[in-house]
Parts: sequence; C-alpha cells; structure tokens
Amino acid sequence: MIDWAQCPAVESIPGKHGGEWLFTKTRVPVSALFGNLAEGATIEEFLDWFDGVEEWQVKAVLEHVVENLDAKVKYANPV
Repeated sequence: MIDWAQCPAVESIPGKHGGEWLFTKTRVPVSALFGNLAEGATIEEFLDWFDGVEEWQVKAVLEHVVENLDAKVKYANPV
C-alpha cells in the first residue's frame, strides 16, 4: 500500500469524501487519475476534464507511485 501522506500533491480530510485521497484543494480523487489513464486518457485530457488539478500534482503523484514501487522491488529483491 502506498503511503500517500508523504506526497505533497494530495490530501485526505477526515470525515469528508470517505477519507479518500484527493488532489490538494480539489474534490478530485487520486483514483480518478489512474482510472482515466487505464482507460486510455492522456494526462493532458485528464487535466482538461478535472478543473483545479494542476500538472505538477499529476507528476508528483506519478513520481510518488514510482518511488514506492522502486522501494518495494528493492525490498523484495535485495542485492
């Protein structure tokens, strides 16, 4: 599981939106990014469709996922 608390581009507000991780200062869930990318959308399309989400936020989220995956691979396959 990814620790989203370490990503500056997202926030979770207890008691609101079911505690889901959202892009900071928006109501757009992080899961919307991955769902749209999985369906073939581009980052540019996502940004057009979801007002308030900024390009730096999308990049930060994607970088955060890559960093977490890299850490898991290193942990699972120590050299």
